[in-house]
Amino acid sequence: MCWQNYITTNPKIPSRKPVISGTRITVELVIEKLAAGETIDQIIESHPHITKEYILACLSYVADSLKNELNFPIIK
Repeated sequence: MCWQNYITTNPKIPSRKPVISGTRITVELVIEKLAAGETIDQIIESHPHITKEYILACLSYVADSLKNELNFPIIK
């Protein structure tokens, strides 16, 4: 997936966090909702102006972002 077609930064968002293009919905919000157990359909129901492709683009953006991150081991 080419997330660049769906994700952008919006200078009107003070944090300058990446958002779904044409909205103020941050990638962070979408990922938090998925992590909390919401389904793609539930997110779309809450935000009917976005589609499954936008949500998958958020996941793709995060995956690409993590590829170059330094990961630390999780110690239990």
